[in-house]
Amino acid sequence: MGFPRLWAALLRNWGRWTARPGPRVPGLPPMAGNKVPPALASHQPDRKGRGGWVWEETEHPAKRVKGGEDEEPPRKLPKRKIVLLMAYSGKGYHGMQRNLGSSQFRTIEDDLVSALVQAGCIPENHGTDMRKMSFQRCARTDKPLRTSACFCLYTGFLFHWGVSAAGQVVSLKVWLIDDILDKINSHLPSHIRILGLKRVTGGFNSKNKCDARTYCYMLPTFAFAHKDRDVQDESYRLSAETLQQVNRLLACYKGTHNFHNFTSQKGPREPSARRYILEMYCEEPFVREGLEFAVIKVKGQSFMMHQIRKMVGLVVAIVKGYAPESVLERSWGEEKVDVPKAPGLGLVLERVHFEKYNQRFGGDGLHEPLDWTQEEGKVTAFKEQYIYPTIVSTERDERSMAQWLNTLPIHNFSGTALGAADTGAKVPSSLEGSEGDGDTD
Repeated sequence: MGFPRLWAALLRNWGRWTARPGPRVPGLPPMAGNKVPPALASHQPDRKGRGGWVWEETEHPAKRVKGGEDEEPPRKLPKRKIVLLMAYSGKGYHGMQRNLGSSQFRTIEDDLVSALVQAGCIPENHGTDMRKMSFQRCARTDKPLRTSACFCLYTGFLFHWGVSAAGQVVSLKVWLIDDILDKINSHLPSHIRILGLKRVTGGFNSKNKCDARTYCYMLPTFAFAHKDRDVQDESYRLSAETLQQVNRLLACYKGTHNFHNFTSQKGPREPSARRYILEMYCEEPFVREGLEFAVIKVKGQSFMMHQIRKMVGLVVAIVKGYAPESVLERSWGEEKVDVPKAPGLGLVLERVHFEKYNQRFGGDGLHEPLDWTQEEGKVTAFKEQYIYPTIVSTERDERSMAQWLNTLPIHNFSGTALGAADTGAKVPSSLEGSEGDGDTD
């Protein structure tokens, strides 16, 4: 069969091989050369027809009408990863970290989460499961309570010193509602403030991305008065010579050392006991309500439980003449050394640092650097209004530092901590204050 005859046969049988069209989908124009016959226009079968496929009805149902108007579905805001700059006075709280199993122990995060829910930033169920909003803090600023309170009873006084913060940073996912900072702060007590907000990358974690933390420790200067030659009361004033000695001793902490004697439940050979201190110094003294104070600042990559308070406590013991300077070097060795722990009242989380994050994302044109220079005025004002007055008034009323100084003669600085325990010497737990001063492992 030649090609012309084959082509003619194909044309004769073309209509027999093609599928018969079913009714077209409403709203679609008929295909060219394949119009639906009038007899089939009103016939819309719901199954396959003989010789071909039938289009099914796909017309969308009409919108529901309520009150004569179309009802639009509610618009859902997308969640965004942000960081919040927080400042708070920790007195009366059991630390920063929330403890859902111990609701009777109030923490800073309890008030924060409640404010986020009331402001409409997060759903209510995120408050009971903080993982749903990817919540993370830079530092806990206290030991999480589990089964017992951190109240300390001593000579009729009830102490609870929660660590305060002027520059805590938390990361979380929220709905970015209008006037978000004002709405959150409207549901917070005046001694807890959200001072700033910044957008961050989706995988940002405030604890893991934090390069370093700066704490300050405010204490009355009579803590440095020598036990044999200086007055031991509020009339004491820190001399330039003593301040120089204090800074020389504090500078010894710079660098990497084994701080197993400055925390609890850490062995001398555990790698996590080695911590890197960038700087530590004491600023010029100042007078508040007739009592002279000074502020010690320390910047480090991370800190263990009690570490800062013990670093301060050991320097105080040396300056007052209870311990030799050689105990500093010995405390970094493998033997167990009896290191006193200063009260927790004056400890404040001053600032957290994100240098590596800022170098990578701060200048990419899409993200802003985590720098809070514009909020410095708010931070200073909060410290002057809430943190410093609380430390001064509490020290005056409860004399926490003065009572702790009376325990220094009990410590055995010439022997090991085990030797001190054998003699029965023990610092009263009532003088320890709140547990913890930094982020922990």
